[in-house]
Amino acid sequence: MTYASIKTVNCLHGPVDMKSLVLCLLAVACHGSTVKQQRRFPDDFLFGAATSAYQIEGAWNEDGKGENIWDRLVHTNPTVIQDLTTGDVAADSYHNYKRDVEMMRELGLNAYRFSISWARILPTGMANEINPAGVAYYNNLINEMVKYNITPMVTLYHWDLPQKLQDLGGLINPLFTEWYEDYARVVFENFGDRVKLFITFNEPSQICFEGFEYMNKAPLLNTFGVGVYLCAKHLVLAHARAYHLYNTEFKPTQGGQCGITISVNWFEADTDSAEDLMAAELMRQSQWGIYADPIFSAEGGLPRELLDRVAEKSAQQGFPRTRLSDFNEEEKAFIKGAADFFGVNHYTTVKVSATEHKQVYSVPSMLDDVNVGFYWPEENPKSASPWLSMAPNSIYHALTHLKEKYNNPKIYITENGWATYRNSSLIDNDRITYYRAAWESMLNTLDAGVNLKGYMVWSLLDNMEWLEGYIPCLGLYQVDYQDPARTRVARKSALVYKHLIKNRYIDYEYEPGNLTMTIDDGF
Repeated sequence: MTYASIKTVNCLHGPVDMKSLVLCLLAVACHGSTVKQQRRFPDDFLFGAATSAYQIEGAWNEDGKGENIWDRLVHTNPTVIQDLTTGDVAADSYHNYKRDVEMMRELGLNAYRFSISWARILPTGMANEINPAGVAYYNNLINEMVKYNITPMVTLYHWDLPQKLQDLGGLINPLFTEWYEDYARVVFENFGDRVKLFITFNEPSQICFEGFEYMNKAPLLNTFGVGVYLCAKHLVLAHARAYHLYNTEFKPTQGGQCGITISVNWFEADTDSAEDLMAAELMRQSQWGIYADPIFSAEGGLPRELLDRVAEKSAQQGFPRTRLSDFNEEEKAFIKGAADFFGVNHYTTVKVSATEHKQVYSVPSMLDDVNVGFYWPEENPKSASPWLSMAPNSIYHALTHLKEKYNNPKIYITENGWATYRNSSLIDNDRITYYRAAWESMLNTLDAGVNLKGYMVWSLLDNMEWLEGYIPCLGLYQVDYQDPARTRVARKSALVYKHLIKNRYIDYEYEPGNLTMTIDDGF
């Protein structure tokens, strides 16, 4: 018997007439309207966690692995890493993958997103030499996950290009598209019988903009205003080649899906003025539209406003032709629709202004081409990473925009997380506050009809956060880097996430009694 029916029986004790019945039913209705209805995530919604190879694997030169661009960077230019650390050992997941899977089981994860180190399975980057030990490592990891019904979501490229390919020009060499397709074939052939969710590239803007212009990611090349655009076009073409390879040769028998992950933080106009609205749009186009529009837009090709802006700037600067040309018609047709899903990495909101908060940008450069100011609102709570702050309903704003712009594609949130400082308390209430706000925003997104199918926390465990080293920690599990065994211990947020996965709703009153994690019976 429900609470409402009990109330009805109680209010109808004694003789019943029509007036008392009506009054009673009105009282029950009023009572019911004050009870908060708990919104739930669908039963088939995938909850998982994410990592990347360089950040957690370690074993940088073991068992035949080749050198990648991050290995080269940290060994030849160590001072660019804030705490002078490397990913040589990191969390040592190469030797601790069974513990990592055990942690997935403790959390009750439905899925786990990880990346394959290109140089671990193809030491020279070329497909003529396959490293059996590297293939065996990923087979062991995948098999351990499948044994416990954890869905593998595999990223082919998460920023760790084999150094030998970088020596040949890397992503700004037009032959990159061929090298990448060859690599993708090796991945599909070796792992596609068990892996049904493939991501071609993680965060193209961080690869191209930060690697070839902003000087914040390997290979730290200063190719301002030119390399970033070459990289973008070659990356999108390489993605399309890998997608069509999978779709034509592997999907008919393997039955999986292939998509791409793009960083879609929300770029919000500082005011409602037409100038600020256009500034925010240009920022979105330069940071993710340049990669998403060719694949997901109805028209195909690169964003028109960005193309026009770069052409205008190029002419002013004396270039004989624009530094950013559109794909030709054949390329547009090849790229358009080349994704089964849109992977979204989302962390924060950035305010954009046409006139305020501008800096002095290099000429030429993408930032000078766009020529806007941007900032993180001071009132938003800050994390241990200066670029990551909490913004109200940020996921909703970003994903409903994608829904309208790209005809509601299937979306997975493939990264979302919060940074605390190393050696901070395991009672990470600020991370929990961030997560719960994100989950509430996701429910708003689902209510708005967005085709959102899953969510991956960044990250399962602490890792090497690129140029920030090990200063910020984003893991559900803390890693003891002083312990050769790299012991993992659950944070409070891990138990709160476990509670969400199990119950499918946000329980703001849930407080774990202790931080002991167990593997639930029957999982």
